[in-house]
Amino acid sequence: MKAAIVLAAALCGTPAFAGWEPAKPVEIVVAAGAGGASDQMARMMQAAIQKNNLMKQPIVVSLKGGASGAEALMYMKSSEGDPNKVLIAYSLIYMLPLSAKIPFNWRELTPVSVIALDQFVLWDNSAGPKTVKEFVAAAKAASAPFKMGGTGSKREDHVLTVFLEQKTGAKFSYLPYKSGGEAATQLVGNHTEANVNNPSENLEVWRAGQVRPLCVFDKERISYTAKVTETQSWADIPTCKEEGVDVQYLMLRAMFLPGKVPAEQQAFYVELFHKVTQTAEYKEYMEKQALKPIFLTGKDMVQFLEEDDALNKSLMTQAGFVAK
Repeated sequence: MKAAIVLAAALCGTPAFAGWEPAKPVEIVVAAGAGGASDQMARMMQAAIQKNNLMKQPIVVSLKGGASGAEALMYMKSSEGDPNKVLIAYSLIYMLPLSAKIPFNWRELTPVSVIALDQFVLWDNSAGPKTVKEFVAAAKAASAPFKMGGTGSKREDHVLTVFLEQKTGAKFSYLPYKSGGEAATQLVGNHTEANVNNPSENLEVWRAGQVRPLCVFDKERISYTAKVTETQSWADIPTCKEEGVDVQYLMLRAMFLPGKVPAEQQAFYVELFHKVTQTAEYKEYMEKQALKPIFLTGKDMVQFLEEDDALNKSLMTQAGFVAK
């Protein structure tokens, strides 16, 4: 009986992916430059996996932000059947093929999991307007369009800028940068008047008192109530709708393998990233970066992607960003 109990315990403790695991280092592919939200999330996952011994092989972060992220998408497409490359994806997978007509479709990849939803915040320099109303009035009164910094062209930041124009009547000159980190630096240096960075991309410069959050582009406030600065938490930032600008947008953070990866290898990564979401590193990161926690796989993930794809296509069409 003792032997049976030991055997049962051993079986219960065996990971679901014990049948297959990587035999060489795994590459997390980031479709953006250094310092942006995708890079930061990839490095958090790298640290969580290594610190908690979730995988025997090492994991490396590979930045492939060339051609506005097309480098990463085409790299994944050309790696069909390779279980040692994982893309950390965001709305780029819908938007770039529409705006640049690159021969890529996310359905060609192997879906693993949606691990978070990212929000966007309207930020200005701490020396600038203190409210959305003041910001819009200043933009309308300016002799030249306010400079809005963002990551890439005809992507999330650019789409939000267009909708800000449509909702407020103010004019903006959109300046694309390689990453949210660079957009943050330009705002701190007063080279731009605003950006719509993700919370994580402006976190440190907000904490340093160099930028100010004006509103969040979501139907509800960010849920985290711990103080980030001496006086404010993420939950203290009003929604843009509360401030009179009804613009809402959430961006997925999802993991994909190249196409035609066998189910056994896909299952390994589903289990791996589920374990990542249970780590202290992930939970701390989610609160620090003000991300919405979510975990979707299988049919639920595919349904979410189809609906999100349709929404992004609609927004891109309204903004006039779909290539003809």
